Amino acid sequence: MFALSPLPDALVHDAQRQRSALEQAFSSAGLDDLQSVLEQSPVPLSWHEFEAQLHRLLATSEFVAQTCIRNPGHLAQLMTSGELFQPQSHVYLTQLAQELEACADDTALDRALRIARNRAMVRIVWRDFTRQASMSETTAELSKLADTLIDSALNWHYRALVKRFGEPVGRDSGAVQSMVVLGMGKLGALELNVSSDIDLIFAYPESGETNGDRKSLSNHEFFVRLGQKLIQSLDAQTADGFVFRVDMRLRPHGQSGALVQNYDALESYYQSQGRDWERYAMIKARPVAWTPGGELASQDLMGMLAPFTYRQYVDFSAIESLREMKGLINRQVQRKGMDLDVKLGEGGIREVEFVVQLFQLIRGGREVALRERQVCKMLPMLEAQKYLPPGSGEALLRAYIFLRNTEHAIQGFQDRQTQSLPMDEKGQLRLATVMGFADWPTFLAELSSQRQCVNREFQEVIADPDQSQTLDEGELDDWRSLWDGSLQGEEALEFLSAHGCEQGGAVIALLEELKGARQVIAMQASSRSRLDQFVPRLLIHIGSEADLDFADTLKRILPFVESVARRSAYLVLLVENPTALKQMVHLSAASPWIADQLAQHPILLDELLTPESLYSPPDRDALQDELRRELLRFGWDDLEGHMETLRYFRSAHALRVAASEVTGALPLMQVSDYLTYIAEAILEHVLVLAWEQMTARHGYPRRSDGVEEREPNFIVVGYGKLGGIELGHGSDLDLVFVHDGDTGGATSGEKSVDNLTFYTRLGQRIIHILDTQTVSGKLYEVDMRLRPSGNSGMLVTSLGAFEKYQRTDAWTWEHQALVRARPVAGSAELAQRFDAARAELLSEQRDLGKLRTDVTDMREKMRGHLGSGTDSNKFHLKQDSGGIVDIEFMVQYAVLAWAHKAPALTRYTDNIRILETLEQEALLPGEVVSQLIDAYKAYRSTGHRLALQRQEVVLQGDDAFAQEREQVTGHWRQLMLDATA
Repeated sequence: MFALSPLPDALVHDAQRQRSALEQAFSSAGLDDLQSVLEQSPVPLSWHEFEAQLHRLLATSEFVAQTCIRNPGHLAQLMTSGELFQPQSHVYLTQLAQELEACADDTALDRALRIARNRAMVRIVWRDFTRQASMSETTAELSKLADTLIDSALNWHYRALVKRFGEPVGRDSGAVQSMVVLGMGKLGALELNVSSDIDLIFAYPESGETNGDRKSLSNHEFFVRLGQKLIQSLDAQTADGFVFRVDMRLRPHGQSGALVQNYDALESYYQSQGRDWERYAMIKARPVAWTPGGELASQDLMGMLAPFTYRQYVDFSAIESLREMKGLINRQVQRKGMDLDVKLGEGGIREVEFVVQLFQLIRGGREVALRERQVCKMLPMLEAQKYLPPGSGEALLRAYIFLRNTEHAIQGFQDRQTQSLPMDEKGQLRLATVMGFADWPTFLAELSSQRQCVNREFQEVIADPDQSQTLDEGELDDWRSLWDGSLQGEEALEFLSAHGCEQGGAVIALLEELKGARQVIAMQASSRSRLDQFVPRLLIHIGSEADLDFADTLKRILPFVESVARRSAYLVLLVENPTALKQMVHLSAASPWIADQLAQHPILLDELLTPESLYSPPDRDALQDELRRELLRFGWDDLEGHMETLRYFRSAHALRVAASEVTGALPLMQVSDYLTYIAEAILEHVLVLAWEQMTARHGYPRRSDGVEEREPNFIVVGYGKLGGIELGHGSDLDLVFVHDGDTGGATSGEKSVDNLTFYTRLGQRIIHILDTQTVSGKLYEVDMRLRPSGNSGMLVTSLGAFEKYQRTDAWTWEHQALVRARPVAGSAELAQRFDAARAELLSEQRDLGKLRTDVTDMREKMRGHLGSGTDSNKFHLKQDSGGIVDIEFMVQYAVLAWAHKAPALTRYTDNIRILETLEQEALLPGEVVSQLIDAYKAYRSTGHRLALQRQEVVLQGDDAFAQEREQVTGHWRQLMLDATA
């Protein structure tokens, strides 16, 4: 039990006076004396310990003292039951709900609600002031009590209204409609304070009428009456007090709005008129009560409100509105002299809440974990995820708990809704005593320290980026003048030249073109203001970057600006995060491909906020874990949610790869590895997603013995660049689907299909998920032409049929393709069997003359159709003689020719490791292997660079890679054209 400090002498008299009145009340009510009552408690507590608690409450809470004096039975019951010394039990709340349900009429209900509330509040304040309960326990118990009382009153009045008017029925659905009560603010977050009002919003799904026999009402009128009844029961002041002060001002249109609205009206309001402060309010919204059948309706309501509250992009516009809201509060505090208010004053509770809510609004649309309503849970999470600096979350949590305990001590004195520190000496001493301090100055010093901590952290979060970056206002004004046109002509050209831009005319023309763009002209005033903030900062950052082409960089970025003109929150993100703006300029200057990606998918700006992760790609396991976490929030039936998340995942990591590549943070081999790992993680998930959706519809495939296959007996085989772990930017996926299901069986569901049809549809679903065009684009272009018999063959083949085709019908080029084939997703057991079959097929002894002829003929055809022809001044990196494909064909020929005597050649699917194996097996000289590997890496590195520059893989000049081409061509002649090879 918490050891209480002695009561200060100045408060002893108050305690003794209240004690005398309480003992008189016990005697008048015919109750045993306090000591005898305590002896009946099941909780062991000495008389001395109880007296210390009693005197503390009587001296510091006039509310508890007067409530117990008026109703001594409350205290006696709480003592004899042990509830005064124990946490609130679920059993008590259940029993309370049953008692309220049995009330005979409105009067009885209202009285029972107040008696229950007063009794519970005595217990809660008692446990809070004696520190038997933590702050979080106190707020949770208050909130759960409120939930029970609201729900009981709501449903009591609902039953009474149904008897008179019938049930409310939906006009379109014909289903009985439920009213949902949303708890807002502290009630919604389970953070209710000792004397809080409750903010509520009432809603129901669908319009219609009640089905009463004698008289019917519209659903709207029915639920308005129900809402009025509920408010009356909770809010009205009677001889027994009140239950909760009810505040309905958070509903759409506030006091002037309808008391209850249907879902369509709510959705229309929030989509068209919802304001920023309403988004803040919705963070804590929680369904706290509903009439029969309303649980699903409450879930639907929260799903409908989520897009209003949480944007799907990283929304830094929240900082603007928070600064404005805080400014309004500060002016109110100054105007009303509220500096001593521990909620609204500087460094108060509201600033802690703002810190948390800011990150929730900025990132909650993408990170569902940040939608947690409770401040005490959010602060450690924000620090753990590095949104707050080390130690800040912990410091804010300590301060928040201290401030909330202070708030409870203030309110618990008279059950008044106030957060202002007392001005009188005795009131100050009472507060200090509850907070565990010997005197007021000591408490006030600690309070000041905690508030300074809060305000310091708050100011860091909402700091103006221009000030934090020490941006020169004079310089910014100069660039503003260039943008707004007040700096013109020679003066403008001289200004640009002084900042390293010798193409001033081109820059001015680009800015004028932006001003005249249709998207910019159509911008609303608020968005145009954001653009006017952004452009000068953009120009400053371009001008500050050394060794870049000012005009070219600006030209690359302007398509992004035009694309976000109607979504100007992205401009705010860059204004608020100079680091992200710097990264954008730097990367766009380095690669038009990156600039295009940002223009097409502005949501990718999120990746620029943390350069340390932008240039530090995760490994394969981390990629899979990240994707798994991202998709946890979606059910298997939410195909759209999965597809959009997968597309963002791919685009975000592709951007990281490109950024790491153009800055030299990743070498070529790791770039290809990373791009391949991304595809593998996505394919693995897409297979599982397609499987879950197919089995939900058709059941599981069954073997001939009737046993269900609960896991897919299916693999995705990657060919080409995917199989060879050599994916590049924008590579498509060459895939083959293989199953090993029992073709004679069928699935187990009501909509049963034969297993072959099931696996064929599974393959179709995989392709649909991968290459369907959505607002975020395609995941990958998919090429299935390498399957047995190509486009005319079955989409999905069995392993046995695959082997048979490869042995009897496959062309040499198909065996060449098999060199680079490997399972990338699906059944591990089937993948092993495929690998074994592949190794066996590649290891067959072949007629070397025919093999050489087939390979060289195919190579000549490709060179003729795809190369640069007879123009000796051009070199196609891939297709011309001495290029990439020559090396690939030599590797494939070597595997097919020699694997029968060197099985190790079938172990790998990537060209470089196969070449290294050829050297290890003494099949090619080390010098030849080294030259081929160096040329291959050089070609591919150049190809990647050209792709990021949006350039063709055709080099100009007969000296382009002259030495490498000569070496590769020589090795080709020796290996492929020399009959003795």
